[in-house]
Amino acid sequence: MAPPSSVLVATEKTNSDFTLLQVHDSDSQMFLEKKQKAANPKRLRWFLLLKLHKVLTCLSWLTTGFKATFALVKKRISLSDTSDEDPKYRGKKLYRIIKVFLALSIGALVIEIIAHFKQWNLHNIMIQPFEVQGLLQWSYMAWLSFREDYVAPFVLFVSKFCIVLFLIQSLDRLVLCLGCFWIKFKKLKPSIEANAYDVEDPSTFPMVLVQIPMCNEREVYAQSIGAASQLDWPKDRILIQVLDDSDDSNLQNLIKDEVSTWKEKGVNIIYRHRLIRTGYKAGNLNSAMSCDYVKDYEFVAIFDADFQPNPDFLKLTVPHFKGKPELGLVQARWSFVNKDENLLTRLQNINLCFHFEVEQQVNGHFLNFFGFNGTAGVWRIKALEESGGWLERTTVEDMDIAVRAHLNGWKFIYLNDVKVLCELPESYEAYKKQQHRWHSGPMQLFRLCLPTIITSKISIWKKGNLIFLFFLLRKLILPFYSFTLFCVILPFTMFIPESELPLWVICYIPIVMSFLNILPSPKSVPFLVPYLLFENTMSVTKFNAMVSGLFQLGSAYEWVVTKKTGRSSESDLLAYAERESKSSNEDKILRRHSESGLELLSKLNKEAKKPQKKKRNRLYRKELALAFLLLIASARSLLSEHGLHFYFLLFQGLSFLVMGFDLIGEQVS
Repeated sequence: MAPPSSVLVATEKTNSDFTLLQVHDSDSQMFLEKKQKAANPKRLRWFLLLKLHKVLTCLSWLTTGFKATFALVKKRISLSDTSDEDPKYRGKKLYRIIKVFLALSIGALVIEIIAHFKQWNLHNIMIQPFEVQGLLQWSYMAWLSFREDYVAPFVLFVSKFCIVLFLIQSLDRLVLCLGCFWIKFKKLKPSIEANAYDVEDPSTFPMVLVQIPMCNEREVYAQSIGAASQLDWPKDRILIQVLDDSDDSNLQNLIKDEVSTWKEKGVNIIYRHRLIRTGYKAGNLNSAMSCDYVKDYEFVAIFDADFQPNPDFLKLTVPHFKGKPELGLVQARWSFVNKDENLLTRLQNINLCFHFEVEQQVNGHFLNFFGFNGTAGVWRIKALEESGGWLERTTVEDMDIAVRAHLNGWKFIYLNDVKVLCELPESYEAYKKQQHRWHSGPMQLFRLCLPTIITSKISIWKKGNLIFLFFLLRKLILPFYSFTLFCVILPFTMFIPESELPLWVICYIPIVMSFLNILPSPKSVPFLVPYLLFENTMSVTKFNAMVSGLFQLGSAYEWVVTKKTGRSSESDLLAYAERESKSSNEDKILRRHSESGLELLSKLNKEAKKPQKKKRNRLYRKELALAFLLLIASARSLLSEHGLHFYFLLFQGLSFLVMGFDLIGEQVS
């Protein structure tokens, strides 16, 4: 062994003319080890400092976020006025029931906390009567006995009933998804003849009526009129009706001016305004169809005021009617200009993508029937007339006419690849009212149509599909079990552990079903959990609407026009800029010879100066009450050490809290 200070030198002769010299120092290894030992504390110190910096940054961010949220909630509470909320939408009875449940849960939580710390709830230890101390413990032991013998069996029965409904609805959704996969795999879609109409002979094109019903649609009327006026169809074979039900005289004049502008450009367009505005949209459409000249037209295309069809819309839809005398409706898909505007619009887009891509496409292909969407569709006028026309008996006149046409033997076609641009509600208030109408109307219609469906001449299979799938399962059972199972029974089972729900009910199957819902919009996969919580949160609105429609309560007959913002796509903005640049020179010449431009400008300035009602976010009491109920249940689940139940109840309660304070969607400054 060499001494510590020695240096070993070795030479090695290679095949070439070079000689390798290796120097071995026994102290070099010890030097490196000492250097590493000296460096390790420094590295550890820097590592800990970096971690501390990240933690402090995260805490600072969370603190700032909590402060901002708390300040916003505090301000919203101070400015809130629940009297502003339409009493027809309050659901007072449901709110009172939720308040009773909330009070009971608070009392039960207090007692459970006392029992937990005093160890009264140890079921594996038999407590003798002489060991009971005080009235409170005696009451608690009596409650345990009563709960186990009477309350738990009832809650267990109701929960099992809801679970069965949940499984049936999940199976229905799975079958729809399989049908959609089959359509995609086989590339099945409706086809048309290559040369349905002679382009060089306009007389071969059928007469088409285009209707644009609107009511106080200040933000979007110009877009819809402009898009309809640019439809590619022979000018003498098309007529556009602007059906204005606005009660604002200034807005009426603006719409008239817009119609006149397009009429001067050679578009066959007319303006209609009803003096007696009854029946909402159905009354408006029915009044327009009563005009004498309608008998000259074979088809009618309907667009709501925020819909902007592409110029080739009619050429992609109307040819499907040729050679199919039994076809009554061709429905196009909706596309949304503001789907990425906020979290609320993103979650709506998930729902509606599944509705169009899966539900309507599958039902249209295999059953030739689906609910008419009320817009972006073309009807054969003969089918409308033979089915009774537009009726004012419900708030879902589109579904009403679709069901009656189906009972009369008419078939429907859905075109998934023909899309019409429109808007999604950006505020929770607008979305909530829209969903109320969409879920109360079908229940009104079900009560009215059930005898007709039973006595109709369609096949038993079609009757069963209408009654059990179209109405009961998708319009009644879905909101019923969503609200009852996840918002009522689940928090109750935290106080009644004998009837606890299994994990696959509250976690595994809902996640799978939510994933299937998101498949038509794959970019929304990161919003899987928010979507699941959002759907459960909206169940209270849908349940309340379903009950009001089923039992004909006052709010079931209220029609509220969904608020629009008038957002345009990039292509719309480019087309608008091009149109404005072309007409700028003409406008300058006209202003030299006329003062109409100045008069119109002064009119708009006066209108802008008028005091308008201030918009503000609101508080929603039912959502807030349910939020506290779920959060209390999550606190109770901590005592029983329910891991997954606790997290589900916690996040579901927080999502109700966000909805209750109107923190989702458009925020008004």
